[in-house]
Amino acid sequence: MATTVLDPAHAGTRSRSVLVEWLTTVDHKKIGIMYGASAFVFFLIGGLEALLIRAQLAGPNKDLISPEFYNQLFTMHGTTMIFLAVMPLSAMFFNFFIPLQIGARDVAFPRLNAMSLWVFLLGGIFLNASFIWGAPNGGWFGYAPLSGRQYSPGVNMDFWVIGLQILGIASLAAGVNFFTTILNMRARGMTLMRMPMFTWSTLVTQVLVLLSFPVITVALIYLMVDRVFGTGFFVPAAGGDPMLWQHLFWVFGHPEVYILILPAFGIISEILPVFSRKPLFGYSAMVFSMAFIAFLGFGVWSHHMFSTGMGPLADSFFSLATMLIAIPTGVKIFNWIGTIWGGSIQLRTPMYFALGFIAMFIMGGLSGVMHSVAPADLQQTDSYFVVAHFHYVLFGGSIFAITAGAYYWWPKMFGRMLDEGIGKAHFWLMLTGFNLTFFPMHFAGLLGMPRRIYTYPGGLGFDTYNLLATVGAFVLAVSILVFMWNVVRTWRRPADAPADPWGGATLEWAIPSPPQEWNFTEEPVVSGKDELWTLKRAAGVRTLPEPARSDGRGIHLPGPSWWPLIVAIGILLFMVGFMLPRPWAFPFGPVGLVGFVITLVGIFKWAYEPPDAHATPH
Repeated sequence: MATTVLDPAHAGTRSRSVLVEWLTTVDHKKIGIMYGASAFVFFLIGGLEALLIRAQLAGPNKDLISPEFYNQLFTMHGTTMIFLAVMPLSAMFFNFFIPLQIGARDVAFPRLNAMSLWVFLLGGIFLNASFIWGAPNGGWFGYAPLSGRQYSPGVNMDFWVIGLQILGIASLAAGVNFFTTILNMRARGMTLMRMPMFTWSTLVTQVLVLLSFPVITVALIYLMVDRVFGTGFFVPAAGGDPMLWQHLFWVFGHPEVYILILPAFGIISEILPVFSRKPLFGYSAMVFSMAFIAFLGFGVWSHHMFSTGMGPLADSFFSLATMLIAIPTGVKIFNWIGTIWGGSIQLRTPMYFALGFIAMFIMGGLSGVMHSVAPADLQQTDSYFVVAHFHYVLFGGSIFAITAGAYYWWPKMFGRMLDEGIGKAHFWLMLTGFNLTFFPMHFAGLLGMPRRIYTYPGGLGFDTYNLLATVGAFVLAVSILVFMWNVVRTWRRPADAPADPWGGATLEWAIPSPPQEWNFTEEPVVSGKDELWTLKRAAGVRTLPEPARSDGRGIHLPGPSWWPLIVAIGILLFMVGFMLPRPWAFPFGPVGLVGFVITLVGIFKWAYEPPDAHATPH
């Protein structure tokens, strides 16, 4: 691996441009920032798609957009928010903070980390470029046979099938990296039961990624060869079974829910103790409940399929399993409340969003338990009641927690404090807009409004609820603009945030803000949970002295490399080759062949790049 020797004699010199520095970096912090910036752009795109959907449904009989474009919008909105926004926004925190929380100088595989970023970014661009030729239009779940060539003859679903496989490569690469990093690179003395809860949530999430993404990969390969080569895995006339797609998809899809929400649990479990000024209540119970949630998450997939006629035995099993998973989730909620109870609560912006998360997630969880009852689910499935439920979990849960984490860790990432007044305005606008958007959907769904409809006639009782939801969606959009203004306003200020502005408990608050490239000048030794609070108690202070920046003499770090980006480009071209004309019998055509060669050469060069290649002295 190429290395950079941090030599103080060369401090301040730079032999590469800023653009080249960011394109070739393997620094986990820069990769985390790029993950966050990319995911936020995709989040804005997904939000714009949602606004167009809500504008179309604001009243009955509207024709603001065409039915075909509407299908593309709701498909891309779901796909974008799940795979291009919420997951990579969590990955921003994984990348930036996991090495800091465990006392490491980097992740286990820095170049693999960079490759996962570029594969994700190129995959996201590829998916959104589909709007030029025809965006995916078969729903974010891609149910066969509607996603097959017979019912979707254009390139729309080809973009979806290929795009998700590209994104799956990025997720699996990141999963291997963080799983290995957490298990093998912890500071001395940091046993598993001394790890911060965010690190625990990341570890469990990576287990889910590594076990569930291969399943969706198999399903996507089946669908791709059905579409490209004319096989019949999901075609009944050819001996296939459309139900196979649903089983494969939801064996991935329900663990995916926890891939989205478990990082949120970890973020909230970091914020509540700091702003309640007391340790997390029931640490061990929180760890085991998180592991139990992940285990049960693989046994409830068919509660998405109650309406398919699986029979009473299967319905009973999956109903009970779904009810059972509410127990460890309830344990976490009670432990969060127990953490707050009796604490010296500081109502800063991160705490506002953390408390909002608890309230909204409880509402989403309660409606989820309702869906565990098969007869009730039969009435609610494919109605707007389900839309309300999963938005309370994924927006009221994941997005509220990610926003809390952004306000909490922003000074550590960028050395600047976001404005408190604007942050609280952001919270109240988001909370109001969110509930105004999604709470009325419960009632519209119970009245029978189906999902995924382009328009509806008046007089069915849907009109007022849809108008409220549309108004709420635009209030939500305003709240995001307020956040963006807070970021722009803060960026104009000097980077003078203290190392420990909140009185934190974990190791990331023991180093300067923003962190030095090498993170820790001396690798820490951990003696217990909440190590920083332990050090403060031993010193008899509430805040440790501001840490001094060092010159990093003699510290070796991975050097920059072009090969992760080149390999990512090769993977993109190889996958795109399957949907382009193939003038010979080769399965992926000339573009795919070029991508295949680039990928192989890139991996070879990556493996044998000489030491200190492209190294920049500091």
